[in-house]
Amino acid sequence: MKLEARIFNWIALFCFVVAGIYAGWTNWNSGGVEVAGTTALILSGGLLGISGSFFWFVSRRIDARPEDRNDAEIAEGAGELGFFSPGSYWPVAIAFGAMLSAIGFATVQYWLVGLGVLVILYSVGGLLFEYYVGERAPLR
Repeated sequence: MKLEARIFNWIALFCFVVAGIYAGWTNWNSGGVEVAGTTALILSGGLLGISGSFFWFVSRRIDARPEDRNDAEIAEGAGELGFFSPGSYWPVAIAFGAMLSAIGFATVQYWLVGLGVLVILYSVGGLLFEYYVGERAPLR
C-alpha cells in the first residue's frame, strides 16, 4: 500500500503545483484568474490526496506486502488473488443499467436515469448474492 500512497500523493502534489502555475499564468495573460481550470486542478489534487491518505493510513496498519519491499522476490507475490465468477452474466446487466443512465443524462430523460439506477441496483444485488441463492447455494 505504500507504493499506491506514494503514487497518489505525488500526483496530488503535482496537481496543486500545476494549479498554482496555471492560476498565475492566466492572471498574467488575461488580467484575471481562470476559475474553472484552477478549481478543477485543486479539486483533483484534493481527491487524489484523500485516496493517498487512505492508502498511507492502511499501509501503516498492515504488514508490508512484497510490492512494498525492495528485497522481495517475484515468487512471494504468487498465489490466489481472489475469487472471480467465471460464468456470471450480472456484469453485463450492470453495464446495461449504466448505459441506460448515461443515455438518460445525455437526452435529459430523467425517468430513463431512474430506470437505469434501478437496473444497476438490482444487478448489483444479483451479483452480490449469486452464490447464496438458487442452484449455487451452499448445502445446508
